[in-house]
Amino acid sequence: MLVLHYTGMKSGQDALDRMCDADAAVSAHYMVWENGDVVCLVDEEKRAWHAGVSSWQGDQDLNSRSVGIEIVNGGHDWPMEDGKLPPYPAGQIASVIELGKAIVERWQIPQVRIVGHSDIAPARKIDPGEHFPWAKLAQSGLGLWPLVLAEKEGPLEKSLAQIGYEIKDISAATSAFQRRWRPARVDGESDSETRQIAQSVADLYASF
Repeated sequence: MLVLHYTGMKSGQDALDRMCDADAAVSAHYMVWENGDVVCLVDEEKRAWHAGVSSWQGDQDLNSRSVGIEIVNGGHDWPMEDGKLPPYPAGQIASVIELGKAIVERWQIPQVRIVGHSDIAPARKIDPGEHFPWAKLAQSGLGLWPLVLAEKEGPLEKSLAQIGYEIKDISAATSAFQRRWRPARVDGESDSETRQIAQSVADLYASF
């Protein structure tokens, strides 16, 4: 698997210092700075402590089966002065795409196993956030994005489970899904648009 995160700290240096602190018990394989520079922190074949308690498509212990990329971004913890979430610079996203595609090729990671931290831990995490450009990544060949909406909407719980979400906390799973696939409205509610998009993503994932 490939798991994308934002650092959620005041600065990239703060995040780097924390991931290099043995007492923090947190790490990732890579960190990507705002200017696009990439730092390798843990060899890909080794376990890094980035996913935590998580689940995807029935798998647990995702630290043992994933490569993690931390992307320097203050996120919800460090918004801009106007309250908006800090943007991901174009050069940073270009590096994430280049790095991510290389990882996917090396490890033959299926497109349906490219996830955000909130996808695999919806009750605990909200990164890389609704401001992360998942559609742009998909356009570049990293991950999937539905281009056509399903004609009919199915039961939301079924669609989310088919995609890979843990649905014990359906509100949290719904919010995580919306954060990635319908970022304009993240409310955890099962409205018609959310159900239709979820069905579309489930259909797309089933074809891979």
